[in-house]
Amino acid sequence: MAGQVKISGAKNSALVIIAGALLCPQDCRIRNVPSLVDVARMGQLLSSLGVKISQHGDVLDIDASDLSTSQAPYEIVSQLRASFFTIGPLLARQGYAQVPLPGGCTIGARPVDLHVRGLQAMGADVQIEHGMVNAYVAGSSRRLKGAKIYLDYPSVGATETLMMAATLAEGETVIENAAQEPEVVDLANFCNSMGARIRGAGTTAITISGVPRLHSTDYAIIPDRVEAATFLVAGAITNSEISLAPVIPDHLTPAIAKLQEIGVQIVADAPDCLRIVPGEGLRGTDIKTLPYPGFPTDMQAQFMALLSLSEGDSVITETVFENRLRHVAELNRMGADIRVEGNIAVVRGVPLLSGAPVVASDLRASAALVLAGLAAKGKTTIQGLHHLDRGYEKLEVKLLSLGARLQRVTGAIVSPERQLGVNNPTANSYQ
Repeated sequence: MAGQVKISGAKNSALVIIAGALLCPQDCRIRNVPSLVDVARMGQLLSSLGVKISQHGDVLDIDASDLSTSQAPYEIVSQLRASFFTIGPLLARQGYAQVPLPGGCTIGARPVDLHVRGLQAMGADVQIEHGMVNAYVAGSSRRLKGAKIYLDYPSVGATETLMMAATLAEGETVIENAAQEPEVVDLANFCNSMGARIRGAGTTAITISGVPRLHSTDYAIIPDRVEAATFLVAGAITNSEISLAPVIPDHLTPAIAKLQEIGVQIVADAPDCLRIVPGEGLRGTDIKTLPYPGFPTDMQAQFMALLSLSEGDSVITETVFENRLRHVAELNRMGADIRVEGNIAVVRGVPLLSGAPVVASDLRASAALVLAGLAAKGKTTIQGLHHLDRGYEKLEVKLLSLGARLQRVTGAIVSPERQLGVNNPTANSYQ
C-alpha cells in the first residue's frame, strides 16, 4: 500500500456537538461531519425530538427552534450510547428530560452516575426507574443553578454532559477533574461560538458562566485522531508509506510516541499532514491505556494487532474499559500469540499472521481485525461490520485507494448481513 488519505471529521466530536445544537433555539451549521451510522442515528434522535435536520455532503444544518418533546425514544438510545448526551442540553433548555439508559458497544459498564450526580448538584431532580432517566428542574425559571462539581473519574461523557447543561444555568459552574480530551475542547469551542462562556477546556478544571440564551453558529469539527492513528498503524503493519491530512499532530502524540518505539518514523510534511515511513523491523513495547493525554483506549486493539507482528514481548494494560480485550481470541485465531490475565494482555510477536474467518466484537476491534487481515498471509473474512460502520467513514474505500485488496459483500452470516474479505497483496485468493 502507498498514497494519501483524507482524514474525516472526528466521530466523538460530531456526536456530542450534534447533541449540543439542542441548546440553540436558532439555526446551526456544522461542517466536516463524517458520514457514519452513529451520526445518522444521532440525527434520527434529534428529528424525533422535533428538530429539523438537513445534510449536504459533510455539512449538517440543524434547526432546533421548535423542540416538540424532551423524551428520547428507547429504540434509538438503546443503539447509541452517545444519545445520552441529549439529557444535558434538554434539561438546560427545557427544564425537563426523559432519556433511556444508553446502549452501544459492550466494552464496559460505563455507568451514568457521574452525569446524574453532576446534574443533581446543579439543582435537577433525577430519578432512574424502569431503565429510564427522568430529570427536571423545579421552580418558576426552570433553570439549572451553577455548582462546583468534582468528578471521581475524568469521564469524557460526564464532562461534556455537565458542560453543556451549565451553559444555560444561572451562575457559574466549575467542573474539577474534568476530562481533557480534544473532543471536549471541540465541544467547548462549538458552544462558545454560539455565545457560551466556557474557560479551561482541555485542562482538569473547566469554568462555565451561564448565559440566558445561545445564538446561531457555523462551526467545523476537528479531524478524527483515532482514524488518523488507525491509518498510521495500517502503514506500520503493512510496511507502507502513507500520508494523512488533515490532522492535528498534537492530538496524536501518544500514538506517535509508541509507533516510534516500535520502530517506524513519523514525518510532518506540513502543519496538518503526517507521513509514516516504515522502519527496518518492528519491536515490541508496553502500552497502558489512560485518559487523555495518555494512550487512548480507542487505539489499544489496533496497536495489539501491530505488536502481534513485532519482535519480542509486549504488555498491554487496559485501564479504561474492562471488556475491551475480546479481540484477543480473534487475533489468536489468525496466528497471534496473546495471553490475557484480567485487564493485561501479554503479546509475543510472531513472524506472520494467517488469514482466517473472524468476528468483530466492537468498533475498534473491527478496525484491528482489518489491519491484521491486511498484513496476514491469505484471505481474512471479517464479520460484524456494523461495528466498523459506526466509527470509520468509507474505510474500505480509503484502503482501496492505497492499494489494499479487500471487498465488502452483502448476504453474510451475521447481522446486519455484512462482511469484509481482506487479502494480503501477496496472496492468491481474492473475494
